[in-house]
Amino acid sequence: MADAASSNVPVPSGAGDSRKSLLGLAFLDNLAEISMLRQVGLLVGLAASVAIGFAVVLWSQQPDYRPLLASLAGMDTNRVMETLSAADIAYTVEPNSGALLVKADDLGRARLKLAGAGIAPADSNVGFEILDKDQGLGSSQFMETTRYRRGLEGELARTISSLNNVKGARVHLAIPKSSVFVRDDRKPSASVLVELYPGRTLEPSQVMAVVNLVATSVPELSKSQVTVVDQKGTLLSDQQELSELTMAGKQFDYSRRLESVYTQRVQNMLQPVLGNGRYKAEVSADVDFSAVESTAETFNPEQPALRSEQSVNEQRQSGQGGPQGIPGALSNQPPGAASAPETTGQQTAAAGPVAAGQPLVDANGQQIVDPATGLPMLAPYPSDKREQATRNYELDRSVSHTRQQQGRLRRLSVAVVLDDRMHADANGQAVRTAWSAEDLARFTRLVQDAVGYDASRGDSVSVINTSFAPEVAEADLDIPFYTQPWFWDIVKQVLGALFLLGLVFGVLRPVLKNLAGEKPELATASPASDELDEELDDLPGDRVSLSGPQAILLPGPTEGYDAQLKAIKSLVAEDPGRVAMVVKEWINANE
Repeated sequence: MADAASSNVPVPSGAGDSRKSLLGLAFLDNLAEISMLRQVGLLVGLAASVAIGFAVVLWSQQPDYRPLLASLAGMDTNRVMETLSAADIAYTVEPNSGALLVKADDLGRARLKLAGAGIAPADSNVGFEILDKDQGLGSSQFMETTRYRRGLEGELARTISSLNNVKGARVHLAIPKSSVFVRDDRKPSASVLVELYPGRTLEPSQVMAVVNLVATSVPELSKSQVTVVDQKGTLLSDQQELSELTMAGKQFDYSRRLESVYTQRVQNMLQPVLGNGRYKAEVSADVDFSAVESTAETFNPEQPALRSEQSVNEQRQSGQGGPQGIPGALSNQPPGAASAPETTGQQTAAAGPVAAGQPLVDANGQQIVDPATGLPMLAPYPSDKREQATRNYELDRSVSHTRQQQGRLRRLSVAVVLDDRMHADANGQAVRTAWSAEDLARFTRLVQDAVGYDASRGDSVSVINTSFAPEVAEADLDIPFYTQPWFWDIVKQVLGALFLLGLVFGVLRPVLKNLAGEKPELATASPASDELDEELDDLPGDRVSLSGPQAILLPGPTEGYDAQLKAIKSLVAEDPGRVAMVVKEWINANE
């Protein structure tokens, strides 16, 4: 047992000096002593660390690239590359989007070079230049018609693409062949596909403009036969909806312009008096856009007018000069027998009737004289007299046809708020005071006259006084330094340097130091080791003692596990270095 114990005791370091380091490098010697699996893992870790370090260095040194062209589609790629290479401008192509990238510092210069070289995106639409190409000798009428339609489609697509919100357009025309038969006559139609820029849309008025543009470019093409669709498949050319939206948009714009005019009038009146920023004015106009047509017919019964008159006056007289009456048997008979009067002549003359045409006498037998003419009045001849009159009257009538104009101002509302009056007190400090009621009434009349106030129309003008909130001075908009391009370049350099330092001092240096470090030298022969040998010889076969600051007696194999564990703990606590050397010797011996 004593021999076994003594074999585990550290030996003098002179025994290890007989071996020479591999290639003169201590870390290779140490590397050769560890297992193959650990060697492979260590080498892979070192290679990965070196690769990561190089990647970080390249990343930190990489310049900031900006897109010069979003896409090379439609561009002469060779000319672009040659122009940039001749100007000594570094470029790269983004593999995912195909965008051409250049350094941020060279972005402006690269754009100037491309513009100076006349490099621009080529138009993919084929216009009327297709007609300039030489046609074959046997070209048919169908091919000529097809070329013309294709050129017309390309020209329309170019025109539509020139709109600000339109990135590209395609036009398809369906022009039927003309026929001499009316029943076979068909009208042309058109379809337009517009590709809009991201985040942009076409207003209803712009869609209507595209429809009118296409409809007026093709003979006999009506607006109802033009269809406009965007790249998302949304129908934009609903005629009824477009008409309503266009009319609503025009009405809204008219109302806003009218309000702006009245607001400007109020500002022109108040700004010289109150100053800029001392008041706020808003105008709301209620505009009637309804179209009304009315026809009125009125009569005035108090002023009748004679329209037509018909009068008939008929008079017949019968005298002694000839037969009268209806001819016949009775009229041709002789008169009857006469009878003598029984009275005297005067009484007969006075009482009997006077023959027609004879002078008239009064009761005394005297002739009656006409006082106007002085002639004796004669007995009238028997006559028939008939008078008839027809009169048509017309009443006073007025007919009026009225068509009310659209956009009539129905009601006007004006709101004005005034800030407090500013004046200096006795100490020269600014003091705020409210406007008096007389001043507010004066401003109200001024605003009413400026906007054309009409009480019968229901207009309202409100002028009040209140204190405005103090204006907060706007801070100067300084661009933060961390948004500058140079800042991120420095950050990349610093991060790369810190990563490399951490990789070198945190990973590579400890590993290389561990490999390059010499083996722990064993304790050289000393009086203490001689005393240890003597003590081991004197101990019984089942007891082992390790010398140290205090003699530690190890229990024998017959003692229990707890005693052995307690003794080992005491040994580790007293002299951990010696214990470590013993354990290391055991490991090396087992290998």
